[in-house]
Amino acid sequence: MKLLGLGKYPIKTGGQIQGIIKSAGLVIMTGLTLMLGACGGGSHHDDSVTAQTTEGTINGFVESGVRQFRGIPYASPPVGALRWMPPTAAAKRSQILDTKSYRSDCAQSNTLGVFGNPSTSEDCLYANIFTPKEVKTPLPVMVWIHGGGNFNGSGSHYDGSKLVRDGNTVVVTFNYRVNIFGFFAHPAITAEGHANSNYGIMDQQQLLRWVKQNIANFGGDPNNVTIFGESAGGFNVMAHYVAPASNGLFQKAISESSPNGVVEQPLPTLAAAEAIGQNAINNTGCTVQTADCLRSLTAQQLLQIGGDNLYSVGVIVDGTIIPESFITAIDNGNISNVPLLVGLNKDEWNFFAALDPSLEVAPGTYAARINTAYGANAAAVLAQYPEANYPSPSQALVATITDSSFACSTHRIMRKMVQHVPVYAYEFADRTAPSYAPESTFLPHLAAHTLEMQYLFPLYKGGSGVAKALNASQEILSNDMVSYWTNFAKSGTPNAGTVPTWPAYDLVGESVQSLQLPRPQTITNFADSHNCALWDSI
Repeated sequence: MKLLGLGKYPIKTGGQIQGIIKSAGLVIMTGLTLMLGACGGGSHHDDSVTAQTTEGTINGFVESGVRQFRGIPYASPPVGALRWMPPTAAAKRSQILDTKSYRSDCAQSNTLGVFGNPSTSEDCLYANIFTPKEVKTPLPVMVWIHGGGNFNGSGSHYDGSKLVRDGNTVVVTFNYRVNIFGFFAHPAITAEGHANSNYGIMDQQQLLRWVKQNIANFGGDPNNVTIFGESAGGFNVMAHYVAPASNGLFQKAISESSPNGVVEQPLPTLAAAEAIGQNAINNTGCTVQTADCLRSLTAQQLLQIGGDNLYSVGVIVDGTIIPESFITAIDNGNISNVPLLVGLNKDEWNFFAALDPSLEVAPGTYAARINTAYGANAAAVLAQYPEANYPSPSQALVATITDSSFACSTHRIMRKMVQHVPVYAYEFADRTAPSYAPESTFLPHLAAHTLEMQYLFPLYKGGSGVAKALNASQEILSNDMVSYWTNFAKSGTPNAGTVPTWPAYDLVGESVQSLQLPRPQTITNFADSHNCALWDSI
C-alpha cells in the first residue's frame, strides 16, 4: 500500500482507499466505509483526502499537487469563561471534520487596512496545513506567524503551496488572538492566578505543541520545525526566542521585517499594562471591573475600546510567558539556541506612508520638516539625506524613517544575535515589486513593507488588497527566495542547489544577501547604505 502520510495515521486519498478495497476484497470494506464516506459518499474524488489528528479525523482536498486542510481546530474556542485564559486542547471528535474551508479571522476592527477582515468572532483558533501530495520521508515543517501589528491579520490569507511544491516542505498557517483579546492585562484577570497577558503568544505556543503532536501524520518532521513571520509575526518570532515555554518547540527561525526598534526597547511591565487595561475598560458598563463583568462584554464593545489603542501594549513582560524584555534576554544570552534568518525590505516605510498623508513634504519645506523631526540632530540628518539625492523631498523624509526605525535597528539586532546563534541576513531590494495595497499619492511603494511576501506566498494580497502577478524576472527571484527559505528550514543554511551563494553573517564581513533582480547577490555595505553610524549615534 502506497501511503502519502507518515506516522501512526497515514494520509490516504479516496482513490487509494478504493484501490485497497478492490485488492483486499469485502473482508475489509466495512472497516473502510467511514473513511470512504469522508471522501465523497462512496464515489471517487481525486481532490479528496483525509488525515488523523489527536482530536479526530479530518477531510481536506488536493489542489495542484498540494494537499490542503483548512480550518483545523488546534485549541478550544477562547469564548465565554475562556476569554483571557491560556489556550486549552481542542475537543475530541467522533465524526469526521470537514476542513476544506478557512475559518473566521480572529476578532479585529482592521482599521489598518489590508491585513485582515473585520470580525467579531472569538472562535478563531484554527490552523491550515499545506503538504505535498506524496511524502516519502519526513519533511521540514514551516510554521507561519502572520503579521498585522498584533491587532489584526489572519493566517488564512497566505497560500503555502509554492513553499510546499517547490521546496518540498510542510507549511502551517494559523490564527491567534490579537488586539485586546490577545494582549491584555487587568488586575482582576491577574488575580485568577493563571498565565495571563500574552494570550496571542500562548496561542502560538499551543499551535507549536499541536504541530509537534500531529504533524507526522501530514508528512512533517516534528523535530525539524521552523517558525517564520513578517512584521508583527517577525516580532513574535523574536518573542519565542526569549519565551521559556517556546524552547524546544522550534529548531530554526526566520524574522522578516520585524520592527526591531521595538525589540530594542523595554517592553511594558505587567503593572503598566494592567493600568492601561483598567483605563480601556472605563465607560463600558463595568462600573466594578470584575473578571465576570469583563468577560460579559461583547466582542464589539471590546473592539470599540481596544482595537488599536491597546496595540501600544503589545507583548508584555508578564514574568511567566515573557520573563524579561527581548533586548535584555538577547544581551544576556537567555534565548533559544537556534539559527536565525533575519532581514527587512529596502524601503519599509513607503508602505506606511500610504496610510499617513502627513508625510508628504511640500516644496521648499524639507529642511524645516527634518528640523522638526530630529531637533538637535537635524544638521547631521540633512548632511546624510540631502534633498537633491532623492526623487522628491517626501522620499528623502521617508528614507530617514526607514533607516532609523527599521534598517539600522535590524542591523544592531543582527550584530547582537550572531554572538549567540548562527545568523543569515538579507535585504529585499526589488524596487519594482508589484503593490497589492494602495500606494500613496506622493511616492511609490518601491521595495516596501510586506511586498516580499508575494514572492513566498503567490498572489498574496492581505485581507482586502488586489493580487498582482509577478513578471517573469520576479518569478525567478521568487524561486530563489523559496529555495533560500526552504533550504534554511531543511538544514539551517539557505545554501543548496543552484541559488547564488549566501554567506553567513559575522561581525567582520557583515555579509547581507541582497534579494534583487536579476538574481540575489551578496553586499557588505548594508550599514553604510542606510547611514547606520549616524542612527546608532542618535
